[in-house]
Order: sequence, then structure tokens, then C-alpha cells
Amino acid sequence: MNGEMEATTQDQVWAQDDLLKLLEAMKVALPQKDVSKYKTSESHLDWQKVAFNSYTAEMCKQKWQEVSKEIRKFRTLTELIVDAQDYIKNPYKGKKIKKHPDFPKKPLTPYFRFFMEKRAKYAKLHPEMSNLDLTKILSKKYRELPDKKKKKYVDDFLRDKESFVHSMMKFREEHPDLVESMTKKGSNVPEKPKTPQQLWYNHEKKAVLKTRPDATTKDIKDSLGKQWTQLSDKKRLKWIMKSLEQQKQYEETMREYIQQHPELNMTQEDIVKSTLTKAERHLKDKSDGRPDKPPPNGYSMFCAELMSSMKDVPSTERMVMCSQRWKLVKQSEKDGYQKRCEQRKKEYEIEMHRFLSSLSEEEQQRVLGEEKLGFKRGSGASSPASKKKSSKAKASPEKPKRPISAMFIFSEEKRPKLQQERTDLSDSELTRLLARMWNELAEKKKEKYKRLETILKAESEKKEKEDRSRLPDPPKNAQDIWQQSVIGDYLARFKNDRPKAQKAMEATWSTMEKKEKIMWIKKAAEDQKRYERDLCEMRSPAPAIASGKKMKFDGEPKKPPSNGYQKFSQEMLSNGELNHLPMKERMAEIGSRWQRLPLKDKDRYKKIAEEKQRQYKVQLEQWLASLSPQERNTYKEYNSQKRRSTAKPGAPKAKIKKSDTEEEDDEDEDEDDEKEKASSEADSSSEEDDEDDEDDDVS
Repeated sequence: MNGEMEATTQDQVWAQDDLLKLLEAMKVALPQKDVSKYKTSESHLDWQKVAFNSYTAEMCKQKWQEVSKEIRKFRTLTELIVDAQDYIKNPYKGKKIKKHPDFPKKPLTPYFRFFMEKRAKYAKLHPEMSNLDLTKILSKKYRELPDKKKKKYVDDFLRDKESFVHSMMKFREEHPDLVESMTKKGSNVPEKPKTPQQLWYNHEKKAVLKTRPDATTKDIKDSLGKQWTQLSDKKRLKWIMKSLEQQKQYEETMREYIQQHPELNMTQEDIVKSTLTKAERHLKDKSDGRPDKPPPNGYSMFCAELMSSMKDVPSTERMVMCSQRWKLVKQSEKDGYQKRCEQRKKEYEIEMHRFLSSLSEEEQQRVLGEEKLGFKRGSGASSPASKKKSSKAKASPEKPKRPISAMFIFSEEKRPKLQQERTDLSDSELTRLLARMWNELAEKKKEKYKRLETILKAESEKKEKEDRSRLPDPPKNAQDIWQQSVIGDYLARFKNDRPKAQKAMEATWSTMEKKEKIMWIKKAAEDQKRYERDLCEMRSPAPAIASGKKMKFDGEPKKPPSNGYQKFSQEMLSNGELNHLPMKERMAEIGSRWQRLPLKDKDRYKKIAEEKQRQYKVQLEQWLASLSPQERNTYKEYNSQKRRSTAKPGAPKAKIKKSDTEEEDDEDEDEDDEKEKASSEADSSSEEDDEDDEDDDVS
């Protein structure tokens, strides 16, 4: 496609008139004060505005590049002399106009007059002070000055300002050529509408200058800076309405201006579309009757209600506290929050339909566009962990929760008291402190929490069995899915008369064409797949095989080392001799020691490993025989899945982020895994070394 376009641009012959038109169009598109390098101006040029007749923007750009290759891109001395002559005739042209000897000087502000008058005196009194310190003192003194004493400086300023205005008028009359360079290009272009904040600021600025005529721009900005955000919604709405009125007038005058000046190549896109921020637009919509969007799920509703009573809690800790409290809420209460949320969503749909019917088509499209964006952003959070594990949540939506551990119960009991006593600690530091306290706790005191853990574990297992015995939601057909998506609109149309709305929907569905139904048929097929997947998961004996974490089976014999090197490395790691080294360096040291070991010792370790393997096989058979058929199937399925996952070395491993308390529980297990992994990595190299040693002995 691109090759064809290039061929057409090369084959097309440009007439001389067309080339001159191209250059004229480029001139018009350039800014008035084109002082940049030609390459910069070329890269910033809007070629869409240059395009004319049948020549596209790309064709114009390519032709210019061809033409520019044939001309020089440097300046001659003759051209520089012409510029120098122009400068000598008009040395004060452009920005240098203020250096003109006749250009009137601006009058000093009241504060600056006071500063110039008192500076010498204070410099003598405080010779050790720097200019900055002196300025600070004099600024403070001026602010503390009574109005009567300030009046002298203000009057002098106003008198000099009047003479400056007269002098400026005289300068413009005497030097019209210089003043012309100060005027902006396109001064007759309609002025852009001001934002609500700008309108309010200009109004308040006049009020400030009436009471304090000597106030500088900085003083006004400082005094009005934060007032706009603290303004009430009612007062802010007043300025929003004024800004929207200005916007309408601007759009009308701008359309007329574009029609009157076609040479400027301006389009409707050049018109400023909105003067309101998202927050201001939302406030305006709310005043017009737009309903507040409901929370996406029960957890969000719980957080919103809880946060209303957390005004004194730092914002960074609020979500952590919400997450912790949500875990302790009973399932029946969680279901209640979810039902309330669903009810609120239905009410919102009806209210939204009413609001949209009161708007113009343009505004309806804007609101619906915002709703779609909001839905995409807020559709994925059903719990605090859903953002981190969204992919896993899709695969197993009703994955059983891990029962609360004894350490977690202990930490939740002690945390509130510690938070009051140790306000200097962050949430993660508190968790670490609680973990240390748990490790130092006496076994007798730990028994209380362990008993609670067994009770909760039993409840969790019972609930898990109930959940697995419960059938998944039956699949819906295409008509049901379509009706569910439009029920809000039909209820609003028939004033919440459900039977009438149902009949109307059925009639509409029967008259719909097949093309319109395809989308809903596809959704029904997806729902059928979901049902079949859930049914398979429910019948599966292993609920969380693919969780990424190593499963523990009660009574399972510990796997022995598979060879002599692994036995040797286990012995070295367990005696604590190399504990001062990091794990990688530890394993490197063990590998070097194994290489230096005599062959007799290596054979001894090899025999010990083989004996351990034989014992393990006997123990494993005995343990498997003691299991129930269901437990045996679970164990076999876990091992087969584990083998499949290890058979794919390129596949990325799932990383599950745990809480600090869980990390403490799993610390020993993770260390064992790391040691086993490190030793197995070194296995192959050590075995090769053994073979080399044997070859040397033979030779």
C-alpha cells in the first residue's frame, strides 16, 4: 500500500504554478516571528494546512524535501550586511524596544519606594547582614506599616503611574513603527473563553486592589491561591455557569471568524472545546441531576462506609485497615453488602436513564463515553488482593481462602494497643515487631491461639466442602443476557411495571435481526464454557493444586538427597559452618570443597544417599497405603501437575505476594527450597567433575 502511494507521488508531475502555491501555503503556515533553524521549523510545520487542491499533506512534504535539496542552506555575507543595515536603522526593534532612550520607565511600586528609602539606614545598623536578610526584614517592616504611613508611598506610585501612561501614549505617537512590532499577529482573533477559576480570580483581584492598591501580583496570588479549592459548591457553580456562557459565545464568534478568514486554514478542531476540568464538569452534571456512581462491589461499599469514620487516620493506612477488618467480617455480612450494592446499581441505572433523557445528543455521548471509561477502570476490584492476582482470580473465581493462622490471631489482638504505644512505626514495621513477639512467646501462651486456629481451620474445611457440593450458577441463553443488559431502560420506560417491560423485551427480541443477536449468542457460549469449567473444578479432587505454593501432606516422608553431592551439601548447610556467607557464595564454596574431596569420601556419600533413597521408597509406600482413595488421588494429581510444570523450564513461575505474617510462617520452608534448588543446580557440574576424576584415575 505504502509502495503504491510513493509511486504515485513520484510519477505525478508538479506544474510551476502548483509549486509556487506550495511555497505560499508554507509561508502562511509559518509563525510570524520565524526565528528558529529551518530544520526545526520544517519539523513543526503543519502539513495538513499546507495541503491544497488534490495534493495531500504527505505529497507536499515530499515535494518540499525534493526542492530543498536543490537550494543552498547557508547565508552569504551580502545577506548578513542587509540584516546589519536593518539593525542599524532600527536598533530597538522587537524585544529591544524597552532599551530605547525615549521609552518611559515603569513607576516603582509602593513597597519598592519604601525599600529604597530605608535600605541604606538598615544596612548601617546591621552591617553583618546579607542583602537577602535585609530584604526579608524590610519586607516584614513594610507589611507591619500602618495604612497612614503607607499612603505616602501609594500616592507617589499613583502619581508616577499617571505620568507613565501619558508618556507611553506620546511614545506610541512618535514611534509607530516600533510599536507595531509589539502588537501580536491575529489580534482580531476572538479571545479564548476563561475557565471558572480565571473568572473568579479576576473578580477577586479587583476587590483586593480596591482595598490594597499597592498589592503586587505575588501578594494577590498568595492571598487567593487556596481560596478557590475551599469555595463552596454553590459559589463555584456560579462561575462554572459564567464560563459556559462565555464558551457558547466564543464558539459562535469563532465559527464566523473561520468562515471570514479561509486563508488561515483553521478548522472546527482549532476551537477550544471545554473550559471545565473533570471535577468542575462532574459538579455541573451533579447539579443537573446526574446520580452518583455506586461502588462496584460489596467490598468497595464496606470501605466507603468505614472510611467516613477514619478522617483522623492517614490516607496511606486507611486501605490497609479496611482490608484487615474485611477479613474478619462474617460471610453473611459480606453477602449483605453485596446485595445492597446490586440494589444500588439497579437504582443507579434508572436514575441515569432519567438524567440522559434531559440532555442533548452531544452531551449524552459525552456522559456515555465517561461511563464506559469508568466501567473499564473500576471493573476489576472485588477485594484488596484482586489487583495483584487478577489473572488468578479469573482462573479460579471461588478459590478457598487460607484459614487464619495462630500468629495472625495473635497479631490482630495486639496490633491496636501497639499502634497507640508506637506511633512512630509504619504498618510493615509493626508487622515485623509482632512476628518477633510471636516467636519469643512462651509455648503455653501460644496454645490459646493455636486452639482458635484449629477451630477456624475446621470451619474453613467445612465451608469448603459445602461450597464444592454446591452446583455453579446455570448458564444463561442469549435472550436472558440481552434482557439483563437492557432491563433498566425498559423499567424506566414502563415506570417500573415489570410484566409490561418483560413483554416489550420479548417482542423486541423476536423482531431483532440475526446480525444484532450474534454478540449475545457469543456471550451465551462464553457463559456455557464458564459453567462447564466451574463444574469440572467442583468435581476435581484437588482444590488448589495450581496455587504456585508447595502443598503439604500430613505424614508424608521427607524426600532424601538424590546423589552423594546433595548429601554432602546438606551436611555442610546444616552444621552452620558457612552461615556467614550468602546462599550463592555458600553453594559455590560447597562445590569447590566437593571437588577437592577424595574419591573414597565421595563414594561414601554416594552410598549413604542410595541407602536413604531405598528407605524413602519403603516409607512412601507405607504412607500411601495408609491414605484414603481420595487423598491418594489428590497426591498423585499434585505430583503429575508438578512434573508437567517442571518439564517447561521456559515457563514463568507464578509469584504470589504474601503478607509479612505468612512470610514468617513459610520462612523455613522457603529456605529449604532454596537450598534444594541451589544444590540441584550444582549437581550436574559436580557429577561431571566426578566423571573427570574417574577418567584421570583410569588413565
